[in-house]
Amino acid sequence: MSDNESSHKTLKYYSVWDRTTRWFHWINVICIIGLIGVGTTILNHKILGVSSDGKLLLKTVHVYIGYVFVLNLMWRLLWGFIGNKYVRWKMILPIGKAYWRSVSEYIAGAKTGQPPPYLGHNPIAKLMVALLFVLLTTQATTGLVLAGTDLYLPPFGHEIAEWVTGSGEEHERIKNLKPGSKENVDSDAYAEMRQFRKPFITTHVYSFYALLIAIILHIAAVVVAEVREKNGLVSAMFTGKKVLSKKPLDLD
Repeated sequence: MSDNESSHKTLKYYSVWDRTTRWFHWINVICIIGLIGVGTTILNHKILGVSSDGKLLLKTVHVYIGYVFVLNLMWRLLWGFIGNKYVRWKMILPIGKAYWRSVSEYIAGAKTGQPPPYLGHNPIAKLMVALLFVLLTTQATTGLVLAGTDLYLPPFGHEIAEWVTGSGEEHERIKNLKPGSKENVDSDAYAEMRQFRKPFITTHVYSFYALLIAIILHIAAVVVAEVREKNGLVSAMFTGKKVLSKKPLDLD
């Protein structure tokens, strides 16, 4: 028997990512691609020659993709408490007394070309996971506020509409309110709302750029880990299983 055949004999498949986690991941990928595409077009609407009505339509599309994104993210945040061992917060975030020791051990192993095997996220990957969830949550939160200030859409749109019209419960006046138009608004209230909106849009834009960088780094790290460790890291997000030649440190 050749060494190559022998090494294949030692490979073992382990279940790690449950179906819910895999669905979240790919729905999230699709939503982010859509949000990046539409968001980039909105940011560059003048250069691209997009009309005011076209920009309003793009914002509406952006918001509805965002609703899917937010609901998917909320489900994943909940799943972090009730999912299997490897998708729970204590396993995917850089926390715990032994965390930094595991980082040192992983880096030391990586330098020799033999990083310790992990079934879930390795210690370095946990840092990226934490960053991604912070940025995704920031985008979701600020995006929901902006949906209200831009288009008067849920969950805060009705309250924003009451604010800018100064109508209180005078719903007829709110019905005549149109996104992108200053008609039927109280000028002072509208100016206050736009001032209130500024930190949210600033955070949303800069978090968007930070998320782009984090995604690029995430993809690069996945590719490098897949090539070096050959553990089925990419295919695991389709099949739910990783293939390892050594017993993982985080195995039950």
